[in-house]
Amino acid sequence: MIPVTEFRQFSEQEPAFRVLKPWWDVFTDYLSVVMLMIGVFGCTLQVVQDKIICLPQRMSMANQTIPVPNKTELVSPVVSQDVHEMMGLKTNLDLQQYSFINQMCYEKALHWYAKYFPYLVLIHTLIFMVCSNFWFKFPGSSSKIEHFISILGKCFDSPWTTRALSEVSGENPEEKDNKNNSASKAILNVSVEGNLDSLEKTQSLKSIPEKIVVDKPTASALDKKEGEQAKALFEKVKKFRLHVEEGDILYVMYVRQTVLKVFKFLLIIAYNSALVSEVQITVKCSVDIQDMTGYKHFSCNHTMAHLFSKLSYCYLCFVAVYGFTCLYTSYWLFYRSLKEYSFEYVRQETGIDDIPDVKNDFAFMLHMIDQYDPLYSKRFAVFLSEVSENKLKQLNLNHVWTPEKLRQRLLTNHNNRLELQLFMLSGLPDTIFEVTELQSLKLEIINNVSIPASIAQLENLQELSLYQCCLKIHTTATSFLKDNLKVLRVKFDDSRELPHWLYHLRNLEELYLIGSLSPDASKNVVLESLRELKNLKTLSLKSNFTKIPQSIVDVSSHLQRLYVYNDGTKLVMLNNLKKMVNLTELELVHCDLERIPHAVFSLTNLQELDLKENNLRSIEEIVSCQHLHKLTCLKLWHNSICYIPEHIKKLGSLERLYFSHNKIEILPSHLFLCNKLRYLDLSNNDIRFIPPEIGVLQSLQYFSVTCNKIENLPDELFFCKKLKTLKLGKNTLSLLSPKISYLVLLTHLELKGNHFELLPPELRFCRALKRGGLVVEDVLFETLPSDIRDKMKAE
Repeated sequence: MIPVTEFRQFSEQEPAFRVLKPWWDVFTDYLSVVMLMIGVFGCTLQVVQDKIICLPQRMSMANQTIPVPNKTELVSPVVSQDVHEMMGLKTNLDLQQYSFINQMCYEKALHWYAKYFPYLVLIHTLIFMVCSNFWFKFPGSSSKIEHFISILGKCFDSPWTTRALSEVSGENPEEKDNKNNSASKAILNVSVEGNLDSLEKTQSLKSIPEKIVVDKPTASALDKKEGEQAKALFEKVKKFRLHVEEGDILYVMYVRQTVLKVFKFLLIIAYNSALVSEVQITVKCSVDIQDMTGYKHFSCNHTMAHLFSKLSYCYLCFVAVYGFTCLYTSYWLFYRSLKEYSFEYVRQETGIDDIPDVKNDFAFMLHMIDQYDPLYSKRFAVFLSEVSENKLKQLNLNHVWTPEKLRQRLLTNHNNRLELQLFMLSGLPDTIFEVTELQSLKLEIINNVSIPASIAQLENLQELSLYQCCLKIHTTATSFLKDNLKVLRVKFDDSRELPHWLYHLRNLEELYLIGSLSPDASKNVVLESLRELKNLKTLSLKSNFTKIPQSIVDVSSHLQRLYVYNDGTKLVMLNNLKKMVNLTELELVHCDLERIPHAVFSLTNLQELDLKENNLRSIEEIVSCQHLHKLTCLKLWHNSICYIPEHIKKLGSLERLYFSHNKIEILPSHLFLCNKLRYLDLSNNDIRFIPPEIGVLQSLQYFSVTCNKIENLPDELFFCKKLKTLKLGKNTLSLLSPKISYLVLLTHLELKGNHFELLPPELRFCRALKRGGLVVEDVLFETLPSDIRDKMKAE
């Protein structure tokens, strides 16, 4: 007797796999079990019972010679005209003879279908069972199924799923509590506050359906560990989706095994219908064994024919039902588009509009799950939504970035404002709006920045920096920024990424835009009108412009500072600068300018001009700067200027002049006719000689000639008694004049990198000079008298 459990391995699968077995697979599994029992039952009967019983056939023996064997001779033939009952040879082996006859007739006379019917049933049923579950066992498909079932179960049981669905169900759990509590108060009217809370909770639990009571604690509270687990689930779902959507092996495997079952069904029905009639109770048997038994013809009784006949008809009925179920499965497979799955009904029901549709094997498995329970797909869809993921990240952010932690990161920036800088976060923590003392907020490389209406709590916020951030802002928050924001910095990759609300910040005073434009876009720079920025005073553009944007003219009447930083792209059209009549500061940095733009000479209110890192070689047109009577600072550093023209003397209002990092070899004496100079930087040039006319600069406080080729210093330099910083490093000086004692206000003296052998003791009169302000080799410093060294080292 073979137990049915021995065949379990052919159909056994993990219990969790049941979610991928639709009703027809479950039904056919039960049919397979029934058919398997029929086969096992038939095989058992074949083993434990006699298969066939045969008897000699009664017949007329006229004119027939009957052999009567003896030990040594045969009996002579006897001719009889009457009917006689044939008698077998008398031996002591009757039982063995009959057994031999039964076996021979079973093998020779019985139809093969009647003999092997139970084995055929068993084999066919095992094939059906293997086909039904092969995709669960095949390596290429089983790994995907196991991974999917694992993720599906975690998504279904995750507290975040319940929370996300409850938030979009139309009513917040907290609102439900408030409503229930209010109802409790109206009904109970309890005056004791302590007892009231207890009664409110009891009434709420009774009034809410059981399902909501179970879900509510999970939906209203999600601890840090659960949040991290849900975050990991989002990542797993993303990777699994990318992996599974690449192929359709699961779909192909299921289609093939279904087609095989249909083909098998047709084959079984065909040959069983034709051969079932061959199962007969009486079987005629003719076997040539006369020499052993004395008989040739036998009449046999197939003992299990009647039962096998009934079992075969019953088996045909089960196979027919099985086959029609497989035909329905085939219709479902080919009629519906199972390689595409739409979450439209989930989007409509939950309100989560960004759940994407899926394809290939991912779609097929979701279709299969819907046959089991559509709730699985609905809860699984939560982890396909970016909106849901962002909400989870927001919750985790709030756990990590508490108000106390944010306050610890507050620093004072260069504008003397309390600033908070957040870098590469997954979003903006809601707890930031509890730090009410915040004045400046700097966000860098944060993909999902959502500014809610609660930003209005930051009453002191005046400065906002957005560096490569994807920003979404609430309407109420926009109104708050319009009224309060003074400084805005935005770093972008495309001008279309600029937030549209920046053009409506009516109280904005400083705007800094940083970002690269494509070559085509830079030729036709399109900034929306800045007309509403009535208080804008500072505008900084760091990009790759080829011309000044036309929209800047909208703020020309009140704009005071304009900074343009190009990346080396040639700035060609500067005519719009002429309209900026109120500019006091202008910077055109790294704009590949070869001349000082003529439009600059129309800016009569200009006080500071910076042309750093251009391609200036000649500055003869500097003579036109004499019309800029308010110009006090001129920066021509980091260019290729070879000489300073004589016309420099006409810039009598200059107080700061930067000529560092050029190719100047000769200093004209006319330079020192700009007698208001307080700051003069000539470092990193090829200067060999300093004219004695430098003594005219009685207001000079800063003078730098580092990294030149100067061999001697004129004594007149030390007549500039207001000098506080003197940088002479990296030249070829060998002697420092004792007149250094005239510079009593000197606080910084750089001598390192020269050929000095000793320092003059007259440095003792430079009372403001300390060791930290004296940049010189340690060996050279030791040449000073010890009392001077000790005095300099003293704080």
